[in-house]
Amino acid sequence: MSSWISPAPPVLPEDGVGPLVGPDRPMLEGYLDFCRATLLNICAGLTPEQLAARPLPTSMSLLGLIRHLTKVERVWLRIRAGGEDVQNPFTVVDEDFDRADASGAQLWWETYVQECALATKAAEDVSFEHTVEVRGQVLSLRMIYVHLIGEYQRHNGHADLIRESLDGVTGR
Repeated sequence: MSSWISPAPPVLPEDGVGPLVGPDRPMLEGYLDFCRATLLNICAGLTPEQLAARPLPTSMSLLGLIRHLTKVERVWLRIRAGGEDVQNPFTVVDEDFDRADASGAQLWWETYVQECALATKAAEDVSFEHTVEVRGQVLSLRMIYVHLIGEYQRHNGHADLIRESLDGVTGR
């Protein structure tokens, strides 16, 4: 059993979502950062065993969500938008969820935080008009941000339910 406890994010969700008016980019970047902080805040204060637990009838755990969103950040912002030559951390479908083990919780937490910073850096000088083709569809970087925000919102809802099932904590 580990003594590590998942920390609170350096910026809490209640610190805001970024600008509410003005150009698209600062609003979408701010809202994505808000979504990232929300995930970390939902998970804050838990042990590796709690993060890896599956208290609902699903393969999802909070650790699995952290692993999945690490992959999402890398694939969408670093590989697709930023054009970086880095590998997808998971090569088997649902491996991010299925192989989430408590022994790797701290490493995956740290990897996720680092991946978010690297993904932000990879996209910072890319125009919102820049396009990539994904499964036969052309998407702008702007649309990638919209997609990521939707992905986080859906998974943060899952995370809320998992957290409440673990220890009754809500409103994070």
